[in-house]
Amino acid sequence: MTNAASQPFVITCGDEGVQINVGRRLGFVGAGFRLEGFDQVVPVLNKLFGETMAICSSEENDWAKQKLSLVEWGQVNASMQQHIEALADQLKINYAGYLPFSDPKQLKYDVKGHMVRPHKVHIANKISFTCGGGEQIYNLGNYVISADWVHLVPKKLAKALITDQVAFYQSLAGKTQLNFVFETNGVLGEKIALKNQKIVESVL
Repeated sequence: MTNAASQPFVITCGDEGVQINVGRRLGFVGAGFRLEGFDQVVPVLNKLFGETMAICSSEENDWAKQKLSLVEWGQVNASMQQHIEALADQLKINYAGYLPFSDPKQLKYDVKGHMVRPHKVHIANKISFTCGGGEQIYNLGNYVISADWVHLVPKKLAKALITDQVAFYQSLAGKTQLNFVFETNGVLGEKIALKNQKIVESVL
């Protein structure tokens, strides 16, 4: 079993179905594809964690479907892979591969994961903000938004990225009001994690 402390940090969509079995997940809607300001955050993440980020695409991505104005999931899945690989090249980060609905899949850069929610259905009722160093405990009931970096950027940028993602996940949830939870464990330590939490709370 891989030691948690040695696991790579990997950017994925915050979709509740994304499960990273090996790796520490940093959630951004659509894995950052056409998410305004994401390109400014990646260098901050690289510096914060002292390594080049890995990034994964994933199956049935609603954000990509909307941004690309596509109808068929087959088109979305193929396009998501192409666009995230191109985004990785643009941002000079590592494209680890594609997360399918299957058994856990071994990807590049020591990342392993898959999709686990029901096909074409979202069942999350919360948004989990990771504040201390990525996702610590997987919860199928949570969308995931990385807020580990917000203390290192201008508040205007943090607010834009956080609120855009929250608004999208709330649109998927419809009339179900999503609750907010915070994960403050992780390599960044409690002091930085609580600072990140306070910033997120101030912009919501």
